[in-house]
Amino acid sequence: MVFSSLLFVFLFLPVVLILYYISTRFHVTGFSNFILIIASMVFYAWGGLKPFLILLVIIILNYLLTLKMVRSRHRTFFFILLLALDLGNLLYFKYFNFFADNFQSLMHLAGNTDWVYSGARVILPIGISFYTFQIISYVIDVFRNEAEPQTSPFKLALYVMMFPQLIAGPIVRYTDINKELKDRKSTPEGVENGFKRFITGFAKKVFLANAMGNMADIVFGLSKTGSINTLYAWVGAICYTFQIYYDFSAYSDMAIGLGEIFGFHFNENFNYPYIAQSIQEFWRRWHISLSSWFKDYVYIPLGGNRKGVIKTYRNLFIVFLLTGFWHGAAWQFIVWGIFHGMFLIIERIGFGKVLQKLPHIIRRLYTMLIVITGWVFFRADNLTEAVKYLKYLFTPRLNNIYNVSIAGLADKMFIICFVCAVVFSAPLYKKINSLKIMEHRVFSNSVYLILWIVSVLYLCGLSYNPFIYFQF
Repeated sequence: MVFSSLLFVFLFLPVVLILYYISTRFHVTGFSNFILIIASMVFYAWGGLKPFLILLVIIILNYLLTLKMVRSRHRTFFFILLLALDLGNLLYFKYFNFFADNFQSLMHLAGNTDWVYSGARVILPIGISFYTFQIISYVIDVFRNEAEPQTSPFKLALYVMMFPQLIAGPIVRYTDINKELKDRKSTPEGVENGFKRFITGFAKKVFLANAMGNMADIVFGLSKTGSINTLYAWVGAICYTFQIYYDFSAYSDMAIGLGEIFGFHFNENFNYPYIAQSIQEFWRRWHISLSSWFKDYVYIPLGGNRKGVIKTYRNLFIVFLLTGFWHGAAWQFIVWGIFHGMFLIIERIGFGKVLQKLPHIIRRLYTMLIVITGWVFFRADNLTEAVKYLKYLFTPRLNNIYNVSIAGLADKMFIICFVCAVVFSAPLYKKINSLKIMEHRVFSNSVYLILWIVSVLYLCGLSYNPFIYFQF
């Protein structure tokens, strides 16, 4: 079930909202939490009973073992056991197929061509990367004495599986919402702002992400048959660049908005990353919850930048190797992570100082060139296809000037969506909201209501509506 589906919009969400606001009349946070837990269970179990049971087992084990950890003289032992449990679960379900396939390839290279893995393929549970990192952050914070262990299994379950951010983040720290799990209020102002934020994300997804994604899919699909030229290759890469931003930031907007409706305050996950003037700045603006997670739980424990230049570069390399691997069990994701880590190191070595002396437009063009190139690895089906696509990008080819599949999509609606995608990748939305006319509540609410109605009507006519980050 995705946020931009008619099932979610017209059935699941209205029922949950009605039940939740009936529960708030009793002024008992525990009752409201119960409604959200049941809703979250239904939401996740909708995608499959087996993944839901796995998640429940993981939550129960983490709850019991964390309590055991804080009460035992062998804290470190239980801490390592918990990390092994959570990471082992992630490694098995997300990376078993990857390791099996690569081991088979190694056996073939060694000359044992008869060896073929014939076991069953492991099916990836939805959202496992996100909820695993949330659980691990809880365990680490308790181990470090930065948070008290949760004595209620229901509150821990709500923290882990709260449906607004369960599937695709943002990654929420336990310390950020622990107090709101115990006591919170859904104010009329918060509910109004939450709905506006949800509508904003919904519109971004329906109009911008889907339009850009449809074109990107066509171009990347045709690249496999050699039916594109350099111009079309750039069109596809740029469209995917906007698709992944609007797809993921839209989901984060909707998650943050839903959280505010229910009285929770999640941290921002994106801050206009495509206006960045360096790769370092890009990663301060892109997927902020993941970047901060790796910084606090990997980079700093490794020593950060406190143990000399060489170890700083080593730590950056490790973090971005893991960042790539976290995103997907395939070599192209690993290369994507290393690719970004390499440019971060280059900027730290001294190129960053050179960049600061260049005009703003040059810095932004440099950053976007690196980011767009990197997204090719992210989008391609495998490393071979990524390299092939990069050749289309950087080797001038003028064949197939008129491609029916691509030209057919480039209609007026696509051009409007593309222009909006470019314009709204800058902080224009903030400027619009800061206008005096938007301070008038009736006018502001009318604008959002119209945007909501138009978005829903447009969604009804769409057959293309994927969510990229559901695969992670």
